[in-house]
Amino acid sequence: MRRLGAKKRPYYRVVVADQRSPRDGRFIENIGKYHPLEDPSIIEIDEERALHWLGEGAQPSESVENLLKKAGIWEKYSGPNKDKRERDKKSKAAKKGTKVSS
Repeated sequence: MRRLGAKKRPYYRVVVADQRSPRDGRFIENIGKYHPLEDPSIIEIDEERALHWLGEGAQPSESVENLLKKAGIWEKYSGPNKDKRERDKKSKAAKKGTKVSS
């Protein structure tokens, strides 16, 4: 996610970027936007492009993964990374002794 907006008035663009790029640095493609301060929050993500990049092996950050779940895109994705990430979350929660809801 790329942060934009004024001080204390953020909005974000959901972007595809290399993992080594800084948060607001160079990116490959802009695939959506997120306005958390609107009432209700605005989440607009290009489903076709998001599924394309997930299919190419892109790994979303936790916050982007949550946005994809809210937009209903994550359920349509059935790649190998999805199962691995779910297992990793459950194993981390088991180590900490917390409960993870699926």
